[in-house]
Parts: sequence; C-alpha cells; structure tokens
Amino acid sequence: MKTILFDIGIPFGILIGIGLWWRFAARQRSLPCPPWLGWSLENGYMNAVASSATILDRLEIAPGMRVLDIGCGPGRITIPAAERVGLNGEVVALDIQQGMLDQVAKRVRERPNLTNVRLIRAGAGEGQLEHHAFDRAWLVTVLGEIPNREAALQEVYESLKPNGVLSITEVIPDPHYQSQNTVRRLAEGVGFRFDHLYGNWLAFTMNFVRPTNP
Repeated sequence: MKTILFDIGIPFGILIGIGLWWRFAARQRSLPCPPWLGWSLENGYMNAVASSATILDRLEIAPGMRVLDIGCGPGRITIPAAERVGLNGEVVALDIQQGMLDQVAKRVRERPNLTNVRLIRAGAGEGQLEHHAFDRAWLVTVLGEIPNREAALQEVYESLKPNGVLSITEVIPDPHYQSQNTVRRLAEGVGFRFDHLYGNWLAFTMNFVRPTNP
C-alpha cells in the first residue's frame, strides 16, 4: 500500500506544481496544455482516477462506432478507443495544436493495423465537424481550456447522432477544472439531457444524451 501511495504521490505533487503555474498563466490568456507537457496527462494519478479504460467503459464504446475525441492531446484515449471500435469504426481526434496531433500520428504509425484514426486540427466550436456523424464524443479535462464553451458544446451537440452520448470528465488539480454544476449548466444549455454522474468532486465524469426529439 505504501508503495502504491508513493508511486501516485510523486506525480500528484508534480501535477500540483504544474497546475499552479498553469492556472496563473491561463489567467492571462487561453492556454491549452502545450505539447511538451503532454506527459503530464499520462501518469499514475490520472490512470487511477480517470483511466482511458474507465472513460471508454462509461461511454459503452463498442465495435463499429464513430467516435470523437475532442482535445485529444497526445492520444491517451484516442488509441484505446480506436482499438475498441475496430476497423469498421472510426475515431476522429480533434486538437487545436499540431504538436499534439503529431504525437497521436506517431502512435498510430507504431500500430500498422490501426487505420481507423482521422486527425483534425481545429478548436471545438470552429465549425469543422460533420453534423449527425458520431455515436459518442468526449472531453477529458478540456472544457475549461475552450474560450467559447457554449459554441463548442453546440457544435458537439450538432455533430452527434440522435441518442448520441457526450462524456465530460474533470479532474483536480487540472488548472481549468470545471465544477459539476458548471458542466451540467453548459451542457443542458445547448440541449443535452443529463444522463449519469460517475465519481465525486475530485474526479468525475458526467454523461449527457442528445435527445431524439429536442
């Protein structure tokens, strides 16, 4: 038990320090996680509270689905999602930073059989997504980085098929952490229907459904 706590405690302490710096910098302007800090998204703490398997299980990702990873970062969830949906499905990985997409592309190249990942360089809310195209979409510690959260969620809403599911995960000490009340208010404000809450204030996932009849 001590070893496990020690292993998690070290990256957690590092993340606290990064989070304080990041929160201060983010007050000056919108500041998504830079590519050189991509490693901070993949650590023992994140895997303990919001692993890729946990996120995908909560979304009930199945073979053949078309899914959308918004603010995909270095591909922590993109790659496992692509493996789950299989060759008859597709993962669209969206990120505003080319450096992050380059990291995803490298991971895809390292898996020759993984041919179902499509990369889009854009910010959520910029109108680059197809309408009624996806079964599932997720934002993991991303929502607070988006300057116009309402426009972003509206675009995601329109990109999902009827009964499609949006999953939003927030984790402390992310410097852009959004509370449960804020997440629910923003999502319901563009038409989503609240479906399920997992976790607690420290690390939670909220799932929302795009209704068949808005």
